[in-house]
Amino acid sequence: MWKNVLNILVAAIGAVACTASAMAAGAYPSVKPIRMIVAWPPGSGDDIFMRMINDALSKELGQTIIVENRPGAAGVIGAQVVAEAEPDGYTLLFSSAAMNMVAAMRTKTSYKMPGSFTPIVNAFYSPLALVTNPALGLKSPQDLIALAKKEKLFYATSGVGAPSHFVGELFASRAGIHVTAVPTQGSPKAMMEQIAGRVTYHFAVTSTALPPAKDGKIQILAVASKHRVAIAPDIPTLDELGIKGVDGSYWNGILGPKGLPEPIVEKIASAVNKVLAMDEIRKRVAPTGNEIDGHSDPASFSALLKSDFELWRGVAKTASIGAQ
Repeated sequence: MWKNVLNILVAAIGAVACTASAMAAGAYPSVKPIRMIVAWPPGSGDDIFMRMINDALSKELGQTIIVENRPGAAGVIGAQVVAEAEPDGYTLLFSSAAMNMVAAMRTKTSYKMPGSFTPIVNAFYSPLALVTNPALGLKSPQDLIALAKKEKLFYATSGVGAPSHFVGELFASRAGIHVTAVPTQGSPKAMMEQIAGRVTYHFAVTSTALPPAKDGKIQILAVASKHRVAIAPDIPTLDELGIKGVDGSYWNGILGPKGLPEPIVEKIASAVNKVLAMDEIRKRVAPTGNEIDGHSDPASFSALLKSDFELWRGVAKTASIGAQ
């Protein structure tokens, strides 16, 4: 008899929990503004993109979204804020594949990847461009490789374990050169070092590389992606130029804390995809060189996170990238 009573109580509690979750999703996000933590500094690729869609996404969700930059440690600081937040949908994370790269380095963090988070939606992919100083007179990646074999070169990264670091080390490994990484506080800082001539080259996100390239402040030798960037079709890929296996086009998406209710997750993902399908948003994104996903959902993003982690773990081992 008591067993039956217990089963009834468990079922009742489950029903109440489901109802509460559904009610929360229905009301969400009416309680308060949403904090969107961007794990990179102002002016970085993720920051630029999130601010591009922020107004439209706020309108779609019916709530103000406050973008809060929490840079540092290749995205670890911002990720930690969200990992420790309440799973109510009011604190979200906009970050990139750098999260997996840091984990692949076996860096000690207070959270686990991807276990401490709820994958929501991938927003876009960011191709990286191999850039250098025009004063060097380099015409191709092969020229850069030849120079690296003659003298010691330094290349900038947007942080230890950042995509620019991982792709930079992968490039060096594939090219058979030995170079020294110079970590900075985000991609804008790396670009400043590049323009100033304090580093020979680096891999920059297209959103920060294209403007100074048009002004003649830097030179783009190639893009590290599977295909040419639509906004700059004259720039060849590394693969086309004979340097195989250096794909630096990485994901950028939204995650929440572990345990975020499924109805809330679905609501956010749906809103993001609706915004990404808007003509005005596509027109804003196109000049940056970023590629809109638009077809992501919680399940596919979760699968992407797992496969991406395995990819970068392999790169970390092959290219000898370890925690520093």
